[in-house]
Amino acid sequence: TAEAHGHTAVVTSVAVSPDGGIIASSSRDENVCLWNSATGEWVATLQGHHYAVNCVAFSPDGRLLATACLDNIVRLWDSTSLQCTATLEGHSNAAASVVFSPDS
Repeated sequence: TAEAHGHTAVVTSVAVSPDGGIIASSSRDENVCLWNSATGEWVATLQGHHYAVNCVAFSPDGRLLATACLDNIVRLWDSTSLQCTATLEGHSNAAASVVFSPDS
C-alpha cells in the first residue's frame, strides 16, 4: 500500500526555493512539507515544532529554510540535509512570520 504524504490540517504559508525546484508549505499540523515543483510530488516532511507552523521562507541562496511557529520558536533548517541547524528561542509570544534579508 502507498503511504500518504502531505498535511492533515490547514496550510498556513507557502514558499518557493530560489531555484524554483522546491515548494515548502507550513501547516497547523505542526509540520513543513517539501514538494517537487515540477511534478507536485511530496519530497519530505520537516518535523520538530510542537504547535502550528505559521510561516516558512527560503534564504536567498536557498541553503536555509526558516520556520516560525506558535510554540514561540523559529527554526532554521539546512535545505540539503533537511536537519534543523538552529533553534531561536526566547520569544514571549508566537512567532508569526519569518523573512531573510536579500543580502543574506
